[in-house]
Amino acid sequence: MARKHSYTITHSNNTSEKEAIHFLTSTESSFIYPDKESRKRILELMEIDKKFSRAFDLVQVEGHNSLENVIKVEEKSKITLIELKTTKKKLPNNPRGFFFGATENEFDLARLMGRQFKFCFVSLHPESLGYKLLTLEALESIIRTKRIQYQINLKA
Repeated sequence: MARKHSYTITHSNNTSEKEAIHFLTSTESSFIYPDKESRKRILELMEIDKKFSRAFDLVQVEGHNSLENVIKVEEKSKITLIELKTTKKKLPNNPRGFFFGATENEFDLARLMGRQFKFCFVSLHPESLGYKLLTLEALESIIRTKRIQYQINLKA
């Protein structure tokens, strides 16, 4: 029972994330969805450990947009990594009232990258459809509560 419930939540979150990616990339061409190979190259260029490959969802590259077929970047300072947090809750003052989960890797990468890492809070509710980008510093200034939760896999 718990396994099916966990799958349902994960599947729902993945569906919301895909909707958010579609919303952002179709609304704002500065959001770029990198494929697996592009992620690898971004991490190499920025000299970031590959353990962070899933700690961001989108990128923004100064002077480039998602309409380009190939984006060649040689200056790592032009790249901003974007981690999505998505809700279908009505949030007239997004991100105020947002409830979300985040991994230690996401926070570690945000600390490592400073202003080149942003959390993107997306509300998919029709009455508050929109997004808000925040640096870790800005996010920490509005966090009301934060707790640690462990996710554990046992040996088969």
